[in-house]
Amino acid sequence: MRSADVARGDADGDLTARARIRDAAIARFALSGLAAPVRAIAADAGVSPGLVMHHFGSKERLHAECDEYVLGLIRAAKRDVLASGSGPGAFLVHLSRVDEFAPLVGYVLRSVQAGGPVGRAFLDHMIEDAVQYTREGVAAGIIKPSLDEEARARYLTMSALGALLAEVALNPMDDLDGLNAMVGTYFDRIALPALELYTQGFLTTRRMLDDYLMYVPDPPREHEVATGS
Repeated sequence: MRSADVARGDADGDLTARARIRDAAIARFALSGLAAPVRAIAADAGVSPGLVMHHFGSKERLHAECDEYVLGLIRAAKRDVLASGSGPGAFLVHLSRVDEFAPLVGYVLRSVQAGGPVGRAFLDHMIEDAVQYTREGVAAGIIKPSLDEEARARYLTMSALGALLAEVALNPMDDLDGLNAMVGTYFDRIALPALELYTQGFLTTRRMLDDYLMYVPDPPREHEVATGS
């Protein structure tokens, strides 16, 4: 995610400055956490702190706009890969753009690390989006139905974030180059095993699932998955 890419579509110079500040804030929050000061964001964007306040009014409103923008980009990327029917080509395109998405990854991790109402709200939004685009993928015939779509989306989101948080803990990111390197190395390592698990599965039979469902009170029924009832 580069400021020039975002700003290119803005015909008005004032909007271009706003986009540049937003992108600088996302990168700064990704590197320094959500406590990063406005003056650091302004310096990264090449503007004055006063101009940041002119555009956003407060750091809280800037942070809220960053949240909305990051969640929107993630939602669009996931839908492109999982729900649009574009197939593996879209996945490869996104892998090739890992440097552009690295600040988004860092921003997501810092948001979760912040904890409290801020972190929980961001995570809840991610899970709600995941529920929606996985359902769209099921409807498109790209994703297998689940006995509990919401529970599956939550598990996948939490698992992905947990793995990334562990990666950051072991490989601290001090600057954008370090963040890009960390994210690139991480995706290089997980691409094969993740795709293998998602496409081929892990167990050769469903015996463990059937045994579990036998002892769960009021388990979801198979026909409900097929019919959506």
